[in-house]
Amino acid sequence: MVQSAKPVPPIWCPGCGDFSVLAAVKKSAQELKIPVHELVLVGGIGCSGSIHNFLEINGIHALHGRLLAQAVGVKLANPSLTVVAAGGDGDGYAIGMGHFMHAFKKNASILYIVMNNETYGLTKGQASPTSQIGFEGNVEPPFHSILTALSIPAPNFIARTFSGDPKGMTAILSEALRFNREGRGFAFVEDLSPCVTYNDTYKLWREKVVDVAKLPGYDPTDRKKMFQLCLEAVEEGRIPIGVMHRPKEVHADGLELKLVGSTLGPVRSEIAVEPNLAAYQKLLAGLA
Repeated sequence: MVQSAKPVPPIWCPGCGDFSVLAAVKKSAQELKIPVHELVLVGGIGCSGSIHNFLEINGIHALHGRLLAQAVGVKLANPSLTVVAAGGDGDGYAIGMGHFMHAFKKNASILYIVMNNETYGLTKGQASPTSQIGFEGNVEPPFHSILTALSIPAPNFIARTFSGDPKGMTAILSEALRFNREGRGFAFVEDLSPCVTYNDTYKLWREKVVDVAKLPGYDPTDRKKMFQLCLEAVEEGRIPIGVMHRPKEVHADGLELKLVGSTLGPVRSEIAVEPNLAAYQKLLAGLA
């Protein structure tokens, strides 16, 4: 008899922005009525990467920087699953940068949530790829994930949320999951998730965030326009949040549909010898 692991209480510091993400994932999954056994969460390394331990769903603790590769593997193995990858800015934008860039091009129908706190919280507050100049001696300008995402011409869903606005985050995560479940491809949502212990940015970010939907000329189907709007906001010292890209054309264009098609996927395929004997013999004959 296989026994499933039970969720444990979150280990995060009181006030951590990741609590909002946890609540929003729960609410979004409930809103879309996703069966528990069909939801898989692949967690990364760091504080945020433990999120799957706090939910009674199927979860995997991925290798450092490799959660996207494993999440895509899960989706291709069983396309009927709803797959969420969740990690931090250090995990995703440092050691995981290669997988991050290719995820947009691959366009597998998974949701990637990056909880960005601009620091390595678990290892006691060092500067991360998104840290501001001056933080803990950092001299490098911060990496801008949204501008990078918008620069890649692929039919992805792209958005940013703020843990200080859990209602708005839930609405965006729900839309992202619908996008995935329709087989439309990759959904990327960065959440501004303050670390109250080593980099408490709640007050600062609440003053700087700007809803892109309220900016003149907002059109999430126009990638060039959205890049311009976001770049201008950044140059003005603002932090754009909201839906940055929503493909105009509604197509089931996910990688899993191109590689696996309408089949059940490898994990649910019939592997017994008798039904596959002819195919096995043909394969062996080709090796002779």
